[in-house]
Amino acid sequence: MRIAIGSDHGGFRLKGEIMEHLKVKGIEIVDFGTFSEDSCDYPDVALEVAQAVADKKFTFGILVCGTGIGIGIAANKVPGIRAALCSDTFSAHACREHNDANILTIGQRVVGTGLALDIVETFLKAEFEGSRHSKRIDKISQIEAKYYK
Repeated sequence: MRIAIGSDHGGFRLKGEIMEHLKVKGIEIVDFGTFSEDSCDYPDVALEVAQAVADKKFTFGILVCGTGIGIGIAANKVPGIRAALCSDTFSAHACREHNDANILTIGQRVVGTGLALDIVETFLKAEFEGSRHSKRIDKISQIEAKYYK
């Protein structure tokens, strides 16, 4: 499993905590930035991580900003990306099982470190159920095909 990870300045500290947690587990991580708490623009980092995941260079992506909202909106503009904002473990497994989410977004100002690590674990362990959910993912792909020409 390879994980692409990134944050803006508002998610920098939590990104570091998540990276340390995943390294201890032996999971390969590539950090797409930012590399300090200096102000930066989340769409830049979101685009890099989302493109790397869409190109299948990574199994999943994790993006962190202050709320997890803006960085997820930006990531979802890349065709093939299904970024899901999760602030609880139920959403983390449901977005993988039902929506085949390939990027997890988290808000550093919303979720504490302990819960964030539980969310990451849940997201990475859950598997897409397919079946009736596959037709819905196909419909999302059809929307992308219609509007991303």
